[in-house]
Amino acid sequence: MGDVRSICVFCGSRPGARPEYAEAATALGHELGRRGLTLVYGGASVGLMGTVAAAALASGGKVVGVLPHFLGAREIAHLGLTEFVRVDSMHERKALMASRSDAFLALPGGFGTLDELFEIITWAQLGLHQKPMGLLDTRGFFQPLVTLARHMATEGFVAMEQALPFAVSESPSELVDRLLAGPTLTVTEKWLKRPEQT
Repeated sequence: MGDVRSICVFCGSRPGARPEYAEAATALGHELGRRGLTLVYGGASVGLMGTVAAAALASGGKVVGVLPHFLGAREIAHLGLTEFVRVDSMHERKALMASRSDAFLALPGGFGTLDELFEIITWAQLGLHQKPMGLLDTRGFFQPLVTLARHMATEGFVAMEQALPFAVSESPSELVDRLLAGPTLTVTEKWLKRPEQT
């Protein structure tokens, strides 16, 4: 299992329009619990967030939820977790989730999910962490993002070697296997330099 003992999951506070999203979240939660991996997530009991947490707990896993005070009523805090942490801001939430996690995984979600994912990818590109990152690509949900990432590289805004800094799979078990295998992006010194420095 290497150094990965906890996986941070970013996902929607809504269930989405298709039952496959909740089914995949349930399968992932069971996978994490079965493997003895700790789930770190946003602390809500609703949407895919609540689904993945409930499944992990049902499989005997540990679940750490991190929720800002102001979202308590809106996202409905999950009070049955192994550990529940209240914070004062979204920035503090993301920083704490990142510090408590050895890998990151995104499920389908909205702008909040993408905000969390993009920040973690950016931190990896800047060499601030070397933790594995993945996308659970249920029904091809993330394929437009994969296409955009390749386009950004083709247009010269991202190093071609960094175009796909995450593992992508429709299978929860396969995706967890890939995260446990190690970093999905290796940053070299040349990528940290500005173009005019090279």
